[in-house]
Order: sequence, then C-alpha cells, then structure tokens
Amino acid sequence: MSDFDSQIMQVLEGYKAAVLAKDVDAFIKLYDQDVRVFDAWGTWSYQGAAAWRQIVQQWFASLGEESVAVSMEDVHVTGAKDMAVISAMVTYAGISSTGERVRAMQNRLTWAMSRMGDSWGIVHEHTSAPIDFDDLKAILERN
Repeated sequence: MSDFDSQIMQVLEGYKAAVLAKDVDAFIKLYDQDVRVFDAWGTWSYQGAAAWRQIVQQWFASLGEESVAVSMEDVHVTGAKDMAVISAMVTYAGISSTGERVRAMQNRLTWAMSRMGDSWGIVHEHTSAPIDFDDLKAILERN
C-alpha cells in the first residue's frame, strides 16, 4: 500500500472509530472547517464544520446506550498529492449495550478530500440511497 493510500485509509478508520465511540470532537476533526455536506437525512445540505457538528451531536445523543459500528465495502480511492476522492458502500449497524447487532442500514458515500498540512480533511461529503421506482422510498439495504 502506498503512503497516499495509507493516509486515506487512516481517515476511513478514524471515521469508523469516532462513530463507534460517539466522539464528536474526533469525528469533526476529520472535516475541513468549510466542509459542505449533502446528507441523506432530512436536510439538503450543511455548510461548515459548525453546522455539521450540531447534527452529529444530535445523532450520537439519539443513540442512548446503543452504538454504531461502521463498515465499508467496495472502497474506491483516486487522487494525487493534494486531492483525493473516495467512494464506498457503507453499513451503519446499531449495536445494543450488550453488543448485539439490532439493526443496520446501508448507503452510498462519497468524500472529496484535501491535504491539510500533514493530514487529510474532508471538504465535501455526499451520502445517498437509491429510490425505489414504485413506492418512492429509499432503499437502505444493498442487494
């Protein structure tokens, strides 16, 4: 694995760890201060890390005693010295306080990342799920 790939994978692993720990600070640290987020839930977009932090705080607080384990499949990384684009299929699995998987959902994730000093920051995030043609509901399980 190249140094470039290793650095990008560190961001992916940091994301997984921050979500599992419900660590808002570690999570937001992955993002550029001017990040633009197109989230799949409720609002068209969030501009800036401060706006994104509020939503993440609400998400983590809503979990109560549960936690969320994130896994990524079909990860594609392209980029060069200072820019990278990552796309993946992501599973968010709800884990009970006893360690039991109680539910899961999947969606598509794309990050545009920029080098920020010695590390990488997410400058744009886009999450989505396909919409069923018949009932117009999001499909949250990849077949």
